[in-house]
Amino acid sequence: MLADNLLSIEPYEICSIRPPTENSSLTFRLARNCYWNKCAFCPVYKNGAKFSRRSIHEILNDIATAKRILNLLNEHVLLNSPFGRDDATLYSLIADVKNSHLNHGKITNLNEKLNEPEDDPLLDERTKWFLTWFKDKPAIEDSLIHVYSWILGGGRNCFLGDADALIFKPEFMSNVTGAIRSNFPSISRITVYGRTKTAAALRTVDDLKQFAEAGINRIHFGMESGSDEVLKMVNKGVTAAEHIAAAIKVRAAGISCSVYVMPGIGGMELSGQHGAGTARTLSSMNPDFVRLRTLEIFPGTGLSNLAASGKFTEATEEQVVREIRTIILDTECETEIVSDSATNLLEINGRLPRDRKFMLEQIDSYLSLGRREKLEFSFNSRIQSFIGQYGGLTADMYSLIARGVTDGMLDASVFSDSELLSITRLIRNRLMP
Repeated sequence: MLADNLLSIEPYEICSIRPPTENSSLTFRLARNCYWNKCAFCPVYKNGAKFSRRSIHEILNDIATAKRILNLLNEHVLLNSPFGRDDATLYSLIADVKNSHLNHGKITNLNEKLNEPEDDPLLDERTKWFLTWFKDKPAIEDSLIHVYSWILGGGRNCFLGDADALIFKPEFMSNVTGAIRSNFPSISRITVYGRTKTAAALRTVDDLKQFAEAGINRIHFGMESGSDEVLKMVNKGVTAAEHIAAAIKVRAAGISCSVYVMPGIGGMELSGQHGAGTARTLSSMNPDFVRLRTLEIFPGTGLSNLAASGKFTEATEEQVVREIRTIILDTECETEIVSDSATNLLEINGRLPRDRKFMLEQIDSYLSLGRREKLEFSFNSRIQSFIGQYGGLTADMYSLIARGVTDGMLDASVFSDSELLSITRLIRNRLMP
């Protein structure tokens, strides 16, 4: 019986690209990748990943596969162990599944890989690093670890990807969420990514109310900026007016509206317009959450090409912080400001308007630092972000800072200004938004 159970375990399509708040969510792909895929700042889906809608049969099959994985984990991994995680049993089970597949000819070797894009010798190192994190075709172990992480995270949240779930009709969404709730009754929150363009132009309030009735609790929108000039420059394919229309519809339907703002996306040239336009647009959108996700320029993107041609100049960290200050100061609505991206220099969190003064004081505290103090602040902040995102420093990263470590404590003062800048940049190159 166990052999049959092991053979029934297959990899299923999980969502590598999801909001930080959904890192411990159970995920299912409604569509693969992004049909727009033209945003100048975005490194995702740029290395051969093609957009496609998935059939209801494919999605329901994935839900059934995840349920089989859950049953296997419940039976063989001590999820309720008084010691918490039981990774040893988990990885032993993964090995048993793979050996069973090998013995029955379903795989040819235990380390079999699917033509991973990061193996392309023509890719630069930063893109290769990113692609090891982006799993377009997960392996068996990815799927088991994914379900296991969901259980350890509380087993209550679900995220449906990839880039824009609002292209699907409400009836389709209801079929999917019904199957999810039937197989995973502990789930109480289901969220999706959406494009404001789709919500504004394609979906009515009644459509969105049906999404809410199907169990969609929150829509995450990549707003990026509220400035039309910036939105056009980065080829976002949407206007500030459409941002506003989308948020008003979503809130009218009773769905939580969460928007991502990208400090730095205007570069030096449009920094002022970006901050002011974003605050103005947010004030009209009145979203439930504003999540800050600072720009990082990836090779091969449109912004990288614009920078190489001299048409885009990356904003300094101080300019980025001043943009955030403008957004905090001038946004006139009740909303939650959340800094939950590893790319952010400052952790600015609070509720507007209640916590405006507190957040501005945090920002002004950084702005009051001298040049050297800012360099050391950035250095320490980025190291902590790397540790938080990856659970520690990799060997190559530790080698960069080893000279400053004594008795487990890091002293940034031993590094020159140029060393701090160089190491900080290398660390930022490894952080995922």
